[in-house]
Amino acid sequence: MDPWVWPAYVGVVLGASALLFLLVPILAYQYRRYGQFTPRRALGAAAVSVYGTSLLAYTFLPLPDSRGDWCATASASPQWRPFQFITDIADAAAGTGPLQLLSSRVTLQVLFNVVLFVPWGLMVRGFWGRSAAFAAWSGLLASVVIESTQLTGVWGTYHCAYRVGDVDDLITNGLGALVGAVLTPWVLWWMPRPRSFDDTRQLPRPVSSGRRWLGMALDLAAFNALGLALVVSYRLAALATTGRLPSTHPLVEAALITLVPAFCVFVLPAWHGTGASPGQRAARLEPVWDHGPSTSRRLLRAMSVAGTYSLTQFYVRWQPESVGATAAQAAGTLLLLAAFVAVPLTQQRGLSGVLTGARFEDERTAMPGPSATPDGVATGHRPAGPRER
Repeated sequence: MDPWVWPAYVGVVLGASALLFLLVPILAYQYRRYGQFTPRRALGAAAVSVYGTSLLAYTFLPLPDSRGDWCATASASPQWRPFQFITDIADAAAGTGPLQLLSSRVTLQVLFNVVLFVPWGLMVRGFWGRSAAFAAWSGLLASVVIESTQLTGVWGTYHCAYRVGDVDDLITNGLGALVGAVLTPWVLWWMPRPRSFDDTRQLPRPVSSGRRWLGMALDLAAFNALGLALVVSYRLAALATTGRLPSTHPLVEAALITLVPAFCVFVLPAWHGTGASPGQRAARLEPVWDHGPSTSRRLLRAMSVAGTYSLTQFYVRWQPESVGATAAQAAGTLLLLAAFVAVPLTQQRGLSGVLTGARFEDERTAMPGPSATPDGVATGHRPAGPRER
């Protein structure tokens, strides 16, 4: 594969992988930032993910296999003369026709360096809503970081510059970002700007199955991420204090990866406020009861499904070789499946809501719009409803 093509191909693959990993957090951010799910903004986030990883792949890959041996024979010298590409194109034009000149490597390299940063300008101005000047200058700054990284051999990782540092790349990359920013109104006319949601972000919206599933996915992701972080921290702390990795302690690590995260993600949030979990808060949801949100009701709802699932995973981690571990794993999987399927079948109450008499509302349902006080200060306090008195 052409060395110009395969880094971009790798970037697309890595970008798609990054998007799968970041999809749930992106959706959560959309609900918190814009107050709703916006497919066009989600498409923009996908494009940013693919473009960002493609840019990194094209500018940094392939990496040399060794730090010093490669430098002995293939060190790349920087090019410090501004607009040297004009002289190179003029030299290539001598004795060739227009078509040959346009298809020459020196011309294509300049054009590609411009085109490479056109999405940067589109992204900064059209997706993030910044000015054209900010888009151009930020593109130039990004190019400076890239060229500096190449020039220093990834900041000393390699003994020499493994890619040619070229001042003309700064010029053409900055020009590309400016072109993208100028073209934004014609290319991304369909992309809603972040400020366009300011007037509607606090309006309540129906509780959909998608929002309930998003909250569940975020809670499960937080549960697993926190458990992994605790186990890794435990092992690193033992390595730092004793000089060796700790011997296997199934009970300790099982508790760190299941029970402690369950307490932090599910139990603690249920002690105060509405009792909404972190994932439900991200999706702007809250559980409500006809007779008020008592602490016992909040805790029971939080532990009825999530707590039971955490206990099954604790047993699996603690006794992985036992016969009961297989049954516990199967029970946990079936519980998650039942919780998923129950959402649309119970009018979005879900399995925990049915078991504890709770239902879910948009957290903005009883939140009035901003109003002005006599001294001119905007307020938006939520009055206590019947269920909270």
